[in-house]
Amino acid sequence: MTPSATDSPVPRGRSRRNFAGARPVMADVARLAGVSKQTVSRVLNDHPSVRPETREAVLDAMRTLGYRPSRSARSLASGRTRMLGVISFDAARYGPASILTAINTAAQEAGYLVSSIALDTADHDTVVEAVNRLSAEGADGVIAIAPQQWVGRALAQADLGTPLVVLENALDDSMPLVTGDSRTGARKATEHLLGLGHTTVWHIAGPTGWTSADHRLESWRSTLQAAGADVPAPLAGDWSADSGYDLGRRLARRPEVTAVFASNDQMALGLLHALHESGRSVPGDVSVVGYDDIPEAAHLLPPLTTVRTDFAEIGTRSLRLLLDRIDGPGEVPLVETLVPVDLVVRASSGPPPVN
Repeated sequence: MTPSATDSPVPRGRSRRNFAGARPVMADVARLAGVSKQTVSRVLNDHPSVRPETREAVLDAMRTLGYRPSRSARSLASGRTRMLGVISFDAARYGPASILTAINTAAQEAGYLVSSIALDTADHDTVVEAVNRLSAEGADGVIAIAPQQWVGRALAQADLGTPLVVLENALDDSMPLVTGDSRTGARKATEHLLGLGHTTVWHIAGPTGWTSADHRLESWRSTLQAAGADVPAPLAGDWSADSGYDLGRRLARRPEVTAVFASNDQMALGLLHALHESGRSVPGDVSVVGYDDIPEAAHLLPPLTTVRTDFAEIGTRSLRLLLDRIDGPGEVPLVETLVPVDLVVRASSGPPPVN
């Protein structure tokens, strides 16, 4: 007797059509595994009530048929869309771009899709509109990369209705926060330059109202005060190499400047350019320390001493924290997570010049 279609073996590892010629569906998996469709659904959603041998039978049937559950099937079974939202600001900068890449990678590994909204310039209404859009799309949770304080306030006032994790900017005591340890990073940079023998350290700060810039400024100032060193007036940049160059030209005209800590590597790059044009050598005349450790930092002339932030770890931790909130929001501690930073010493910093 000729075997029926249901009795015929299906080669493993191949994407097969089902018995009617269409792609395999959940009912095909259930039939081959000898279980109900509800059981297949429980396996798809990792339900704890499924016995190990039943789970293995279902997974084996999926592999045999080449079955891949659709996103809509998962959503119907679990009440979730398996989609996460990300709101980012100034996403072209190295830090936010690296964090977003890490979030996407970690989300994909966890079986989620990511819907991203990048806002270059955003007022309160734009932030709220972005939140509402992600809510309308059915996002199971949202990560907000919120580097500016006013963005944090806008998010705090938005009615999200889904779990939220914030990067860089604490909204209130009830919201989880993941951020690099800017205060420690600035302290390490300033102490490094003082330890080389410089009597004080000048600072090119990031723009006012950006949480990381404000924290680095405060820590730079308090570190100088604790060491009994003079505190020069900080110079405010805008994160760009152009602003570092313009401010660097001003610093280069001051012979008393022997050490500068820039709040990011791009501004440090502009500073190096200005010092070189002015005939002041680095580190012979002026030592320079940046922040972030961009990939190009080790290849500048001279290679840049900088504070390394693990942006990939920030993105991965934020994704894990959001999934924890989605799975059990009542059991997740609402605390600040500080990702450690490291000082990377290269050739741009050295002892002060001998007069």
